[in-house]
Amino acid sequence: MKTAFITGGTKGIGRSVVERLLKEGWNVIVTYLSDEEAAKKLLYNLQIIYTKSKIDVLRVDCGNLNSIVIIENYLKRNNIYLDAILFNTGATDRSVFSEISFENWQHVFDVNVNFPTFLLQRLMSRLKNHSSITFTGSLMGVHPHSLSLSYGVTKAAVHALVKNLVKVLSDRKIRVNAIAPGFVSTEWQNAKPKEQKISINKKIALERFCEPSELADAYLFLINNSYVNGEILVVDGGYAVS
Repeated sequence: MKTAFITGGTKGIGRSVVERLLKEGWNVIVTYLSDEEAAKKLLYNLQIIYTKSKIDVLRVDCGNLNSIVIIENYLKRNNIYLDAILFNTGATDRSVFSEISFENWQHVFDVNVNFPTFLLQRLMSRLKNHSSITFTGSLMGVHPHSLSLSYGVTKAAVHALVKNLVKVLSDRKIRVNAIAPGFVSTEWQNAKPKEQKISINKKIALERFCEPSELADAYLFLINNSYVNGEILVVDGGYAVS
């Protein structure tokens, strides 16, 4: 049975991907930051449904590079080797340019770029040949936006990281790709005012936000397809061309 490791997999996009992988018969290891009650509830519910899969959750701060050892030790202690890694945890800072602090700027870089980079470095001995690495990029890493400068810059860096890691890992035939989502119906997006969502929908050719389950299908495609490599798959409902 294949095993996937997913950061930020208890809510939103990550949770949808986790459930999709479980439906396909995978084992999953999922990280979360702080909502322990939600993580335990998710674990309980999933274990009832997917009785043949091994499911575990780890509390990890993906903004703290010292937390990398928690994941590394868990895999070593349980003798786990991975068929797929999904870096989904993300951070943002919506301060206007004149008010961006170095601390907040650094935090967004640590979560979005530094943590996955150095976690991957430590997990290479636990990652199987011909396995898959998938990052969560963003439409904001493709199309510049006036809000959250650090988010857009780090997601562009994630896209570049994908391309460069393909070269680094080619000898082991490990594929590296990313999904660049547009607007997705997560809790955070759904909390936006109705007028703002209507305005956004007018800019999307399909005139609606993406459902997490639709995005999960895209992740599964990149994880399973043995020839797609080095791609940034934009899933935006036609936002860029509307």
